[in-house]
Amino acid sequence: MSDWMLILSMALLTFLPRYLPFALAGKVKIPSVVSEALVFVPIAVLTVIVVQSAFIRDGELALNLQNHHMLASIIAFIVAVISRHMFLTIVMGLVSFALLEWLF
Repeated sequence: MSDWMLILSMALLTFLPRYLPFALAGKVKIPSVVSEALVFVPIAVLTVIVVQSAFIRDGELALNLQNHHMLASIIAFIVAVISRHMFLTIVMGLVSFALLEWLF
């Protein structure tokens, strides 16, 4: 296969998955069950990212007091539940992590 054919095929493989949802957006009717389920996708993905980064250290589950990421996440979660204020939650999470790193 020539280099140009490889470049063209990779361009198509990159472009088509991004273009097709926009091209079919008004033509395809999504069932209401699927539409209702898609509402939970962003929070599920974000939860996986946060939990993985907070609880897994060096490829292992780290449920100990030396895991400052986990402790700061727990503090931020408690602040979020109590205050329901996003900015305060972010600030408290960052400050608690910085303090834990500095003190220990």
